[in-house]
Amino acid sequence: MTGVIARLILRYIAGALIARGLLAPADGDWINADPDLEELVTAGVGFVLMIGTEWFYRLAKKYGWTT
Repeated sequence: MTGVIARLILRYIAGALIARGLLAPADGDWINADPDLEELVTAGVGFVLMIGTEWFYRLAKKYGWTT
C-alpha cells in the first residue's frame, strides 16, 4: 500500500514542478518511473507515518485517552 502512496506523491510533486516550469514534461516521466526514487519516497512515507503514530500515542497518553 505504501508503494501506491509513494507513486501518487511523486506524481503530484512532478506535476507541480512541471506546472511551475521547473521541470520539462520528460523529466516528470522520469520521476514517476524511477524505482530508486520510489523506494526513497516509500521509506520517507513510512518514516513520517511512524513519527505521526508515535506523536499521537504520546498525545493520547498525555490526555488520558489510552486504557
